[in-house]
Amino acid sequence: MGSPCHFALFDLQPSFRLDLEQLAARYRELARNVHPDRFADASEREQRIALEQSASLNEAYRTLKNAPQRARYLLALSGPELPLEVTVQDPDFLMQQMQWREELEDLQDSADLAGVAAFKRRLKVAQEELNERFAVCWDDTARRAEAERLMRRMQFLDKLSHEVRQLEERLDD
Repeated sequence: MGSPCHFALFDLQPSFRLDLEQLAARYRELARNVHPDRFADASEREQRIALEQSASLNEAYRTLKNAPQRARYLLALSGPELPLEVTVQDPDFLMQQMQWREELEDLQDSADLAGVAAFKRRLKVAQEELNERFAVCWDDTARRAEAERLMRRMQFLDKLSHEVRQLEERLDD
């Protein structure tokens, strides 16, 4: 038996657009019900089931709350499994990536905190635009290649924003 769909765990229809606060509230509610501490006096089997349910719930929540992971998951639900690493035939975006990387290196070299903050804001806008574009095309099978390309762009921006946060922390110290 396969694990239930991540969306079903939260009583949601598969969709890219989610209310993240509602998702977090539902997660906390469900997590309390399957928390292993609640099964301390239960049988070994019940403890194991609670632990498995807790792990499934955590995995589902991590996936759904992160836009690029949610995009990848939706595409996996609606089609063939996507390879994790793939050579992207997306020359425009590859150029954009190189520009962003160079800009981030310059900001790091100059230890420009204000510049990093501005870069971070631009990155957030780019992420929101990608999320919006993905939301429009993910469930249209005729646009699957576009949805996959957008998802890969989302993954890159997610990784880049993580690097920006790390740089901010280093510059703050």
